[in-house]
Amino acid sequence: MTWAAILVGSLGCYLLKLAGLSVPPRVLERPLVERVADLIPVALLAGLVAVQVVASGHDLVLDARAAGLAVAVVLLLLRAPFLVVVFGAALAAALLRLLG
Repeated sequence: MTWAAILVGSLGCYLLKLAGLSVPPRVLERPLVERVADLIPVALLAGLVAVQVVASGHDLVLDARAAGLAVAVVLLLLRAPFLVVVFGAALAAALLRLLG
């Protein structure tokens, strides 16, 4: 049963990729399609970040991860370099976990 699910999933992924490659270029060159295609990765990443920050199993929680995200947002708004954002968020989360 497990192998059947893997094979069906693999076939579905292949067909989805094939469908994407089969779209005519004139459709992909439309401004609306280009704009949506540019925003989809941002929306997916934001959703993944939100789930990782405020979810613990089936529960919603606000803990040091949320504070780390808040620090990262502030540093991004201040246009800090990427490594400063990552280390600042990690440091804030670590300090809150140490204190809490």
